[in-house]
Amino acid sequence: MGDTDEQQAWIAQSREGDQNAFAELVRLHQQMIHALTFRMTGSVADCQDLAQETFIRAYQQLDSYHGGAKFSTWLYRIAVNACIDWQRREARRGKLHESWGEEQPQNYVETAFGAPKDEASREVQAALMKLPEKQRAAIVLTVYSGHSHAEAAKILNCT
Repeated sequence: MGDTDEQQAWIAQSREGDQNAFAELVRLHQQMIHALTFRMTGSVADCQDLAQETFIRAYQQLDSYHGGAKFSTWLYRIAVNACIDWQRREARRGKLHESWGEEQPQNYVETAFGAPKDEASREVQAALMKLPEKQRAAIVLTVYSGHSHAEAAKILNCT
């Protein structure tokens, strides 16, 4: 299933510099990108930064989108790559990333991003954070974002 005619029109208009059209693409895909970046980082603050970085990269690289895949697949690939780049930067700095439960007060739950609400969910998130980036991305895409294995492989550019 490809992009809708409306999405294709927004993409074309965005390529011509229409910021309102690109704002519609952002609005349409914002929640899925925030959910992905949260699951990849475990941090609301970092997920928001990476989602913003994803959309900036997408805007700058719009001419590289040729419609061979759905726009959302192309956008997911940009987001996953942004998350992997972020993880590498964090590792180089020698900082250990804290889990969601350690970063925020116990009573603060950001349900819009699927933040862990109970102890079991926090343990799952902590275990997810221990996986290598590509494995974590594969799980997030298939389990949490509902993509098929084929779609996840396409997003991750692997078999």
